Amino acid sequence: MAADKYDFAIETLGPCKVQSPILLSTVVGDYRANYAKDDSFVRYRVNVFGNKDEDDQTSSNLMQKAGPREYIYFDPKHVKAGICTCGGLCPGLNDVIRAIVRCLYNRYGVRRIFGFQYGFKGFFPDEGFDTMELNPDNVDEIHKIGGSFLGTSRGGGERVSDIVDCVEKMDINMLFIIGGDGTQRGALDIADEIDKRGLKVSVIGIPKTVDNDLQFIDRSFGFETAVQKAKEAVASIHMEAHSQINGIGLVKLMGRESGFIATATALASHEANFCLIPEVPFDLEGPNGFLATLEQRLNERHHAVVIVAEGAGQELLTKTNQTDASGNIKLADIGVYLRDEITKYFKDKHFHINLKYIDPGYQIRAAVTTANDSIYCERLGNNAVHAAMAGKTKMVIGLVHDKFVHIPISAVTMHRNVVDPEGALWRDALDATGQPILMVNDIAAARERMIKAVADGRKKPSEK
Repeated sequence: MAADKYDFAIETLGPCKVQSPILLSTVVGDYRANYAKDDSFVRYRVNVFGNKDEDDQTSSNLMQKAGPREYIYFDPKHVKAGICTCGGLCPGLNDVIRAIVRCLYNRYGVRRIFGFQYGFKGFFPDEGFDTMELNPDNVDEIHKIGGSFLGTSRGGGERVSDIVDCVEKMDINMLFIIGGDGTQRGALDIADEIDKRGLKVSVIGIPKTVDNDLQFIDRSFGFETAVQKAKEAVASIHMEAHSQINGIGLVKLMGRESGFIATATALASHEANFCLIPEVPFDLEGPNGFLATLEQRLNERHHAVVIVAEGAGQELLTKTNQTDASGNIKLADIGVYLRDEITKYFKDKHFHINLKYIDPGYQIRAAVTTANDSIYCERLGNNAVHAAMAGKTKMVIGLVHDKFVHIPISAVTMHRNVVDPEGALWRDALDATGQPILMVNDIAAARERMIKAVADGRKKPSEK
């Protein structure tokens, strides 16, 4: 990762000559909010090592601040905006849709706003999904329900030419694409095709991944809600395990390549005794393996709670060699595998256990956001609109060092973010669970597996 060179410069469609209808201030200290400026930045690298003063003020370190500009590129009267949600469900989709529509309509006076149904498939006439006209009246209450008001689906992003045909035919000049890293790579392909055709269309991404694995961004929307709901599941399974003779509660949580939800849930609940994530390998058998360590826990405390991320321990299972419509590798089910292996292990030892297994994944994905997540989604949507109105394109809105910034899609999709097994977050999770640092029988081999797991986790799906 140290060799990677980033460029945070943001592409624009042209000079901004239209006075913004949002009346803010250019003066500090007059009790009115100020316009954001293109020469206002947030430093990406803020840490200083070895007392070195590294004040890097180049495009490889400066991220442009988000917010409304005094002069904008589009005349609101001529704007025709489109919105779509892609990929799996995630808490907050409706909050973001609502924020985009309300900001376009109420702050800028845009009256032509269209929702494309069921992700990229909504752009294809052969799918038969009509666009939806959006306004504050039909989106005002959607933040109170889970799911996606527009519907969602995987796949379709490879039909770039067909998508841009639809954009061109409908005379869309502002496209908001809500989705994860695969969706955002598709958004960049769409923007590139728009460029080739000489069209003036702003393509803005709102990054969505409940796994919180997008590079640079402090947290993705829906992550906090996911952890809150996962914590509730762990609390229930803990009570179940604690009430049984040698009770074991096993909870599988989301996290394909990154174990942020599992790790954060272990920290939030303090009721998990084991947290298994993709970045940290473990052996099942052997004197130092997971099963022996679990047995030791039961002998000492007579109950245990295990959190496992869906991508953990995949090297122990038979690979499916299949991909979903988004190109993601279909994972073998580590939750069911562990349930069966734990049951078999203790049965062979004539050791009485009472195991309960739950997978609350889809319940979590469809949940209504927490208050803080809802606020975050509102601000993401608003800043996405401000960026589009200023003619920004090929970028996403992100929260970096607690500031909203513009990040090029090409940078944010370069690698996945993963839990650092040697970092402070995982250290604190180990303190919370009390589990061994590693549950392996060969430290050297485990180290190689860990390095590979972290490297694989950072890769794009196309590189795997």
